Amino acid sequence: MEFHIETERLLLRHMLPTDIEDMFELDSDHDVHRYLGNKAFTTKKQSEAYINDVIEQYRTFGIGRWAMINKQTHEFMGWSGLKYYTKPMNGHVNFYDVGYRIIKRFWGKGYATESAKAVLDYGLNTMNLNTIYGITHQENDASHHVLLKIGLNYIEDFYDEDLQMQLRWYNISKS
Repeated sequence: MEFHIETERLLLRHMLPTDIEDMFELDSDHDVHRYLGNKAFTTKKQSEAYINDVIEQYRTFGIGRWAMINKQTHEFMGWSGLKYYTKPMNGHVNFYDVGYRIIKRFWGKGYATESAKAVLDYGLNTMNLNTIYGITHQENDASHHVLLKIGLNYIEDFYDEDLQMQLRWYNISKS
């Protein structure tokens, strides 16, 4: 069951157990985790557990984060996709969130925006979702701009007790 979305420069496909090395490169970088609670991975077992969690999301909810692959070079660049949240956040539960995480050497080239636009289109038009949310750390200006650029509306700042972080809340609805 190899799923993919193609954009001009990217291929989004299911994450695979063989993505462990690339996921570890992504998630062991402290700069990548700067706005994620500064909890960079220290072992490949953590990457394996993350990938297994995403694969379980595919099975359970039919959706999850997808590996982001450069179409020209076939390099793993990070991930982008939808996640179905079943735990409460900012007064919401059972909602879809658009997200992305990119290896630092690929930052600043528009890949987050390109992938997130495709993910949003898939969620709204293929899955026929009425609303998709976005969440960023309050200080993550780059992600703030990406979410606005792809059409999400900034709603409010909030504090998440579980994560112990100041976050921003966004959404887009079909209306």
